[in-house]
Amino acid sequence: MSRDLAIDLGTANTLVWARGEGIVLNEPSVIALNTRSGDVLAIGRDARKMIGRTPSHIVAVRPLRQGAITDFEITERMIRLVLHRAGVSRFNRPRVIICVPSAITAVEQRAVREAARRAGAAEAHLLEQPMAAAIGAGLPIDQPIGNMVVDIGGGTTETALISLGGVVALEAVRVGSFDIDATIQTYVRREHGIAVGEQTAEQIKLAIGSAYPSDEEWGAEVRGRELMSGLPRTVTLTASEMRDAIDEPLSAMVDSVVSCLGSAPPELAQDLIVRGIHLVGGGGMLRGMDTRIAKAAQVPVTLVNQPLEAVVLGAGQCIESFDEVRDMFMTSRSRR
Repeated sequence: MSRDLAIDLGTANTLVWARGEGIVLNEPSVIALNTRSGDVLAIGRDARKMIGRTPSHIVAVRPLRQGAITDFEITERMIRLVLHRAGVSRFNRPRVIICVPSAITAVEQRAVREAARRAGAAEAHLLEQPMAAAIGAGLPIDQPIGNMVVDIGGGTTETALISLGGVVALEAVRVGSFDIDATIQTYVRREHGIAVGEQTAEQIKLAIGSAYPSDEEWGAEVRGRELMSGLPRTVTLTASEMRDAIDEPLSAMVDSVVSCLGSAPPELAQDLIVRGIHLVGGGGMLRGMDTRIAKAAQVPVTLVNQPLEAVVLGAGQCIESFDEVRDMFMTSRSRR
């Protein structure tokens, strides 16, 4: 049995699923490079720790931004390192399914396929993330039933209405969790005169960020550099303050879901009143995100059991079907 792989090539995290083993890699989509020598210094969590903490000749970058490939060469090097960590060598060339945002262009699709082949894959197939997420969430996508999935990733928010194995309506916006982090950085700088880094903004979001008011809300102390004096300073932020600060990117996400609902055929739209919308992705785990979408869309919203892993698990199920299709073909040939 070949050790085929499924890869969720996300803006925030890269996950790898291996046949017979499950998820074997879950790392941030970050790579650290020495610009003088061109050497790769670190990848994943080790590289993420370097963001904002490196000398001028060392850069820690995310090769994918807003669902698009910003640097093809660095993306290829990252895919090569990811496959190497997953056990791929010149003696072991697996078939690979790579999950990509639906917003990427045809040129980027070819670049991802070519990068995977150069990195050691025998075959490279692409699968759109909303479709993979629906499969991973266990939705009956092969039935004539409306299944809506909202995938809120680091760089994009993708809403897909799926029926009979195909996408009936799709809405994708280049707004995601990183935009929430950037909005927090801008707000703290503008309102409090404090400069904070990308990782600090993410910690603020996880601590007190929310999309909808709740009964239990609290504040958080934030440490950063004061712009006027250049000295370290601590300020206290509240949950309601943060909710107002990040309202713009959240509204863009919710509006994209409502827009996708508006383009749904009537028969499938009525299915959603009963079946609801399924929420996946790291951004879907923001407090109150499901409630906010449900209020705007007027349909129930459910966060799936494994929102971060749903995409790669769905791609893994597609890999399992590789051999099923081949066995069916071989059986039909033997009967002739």
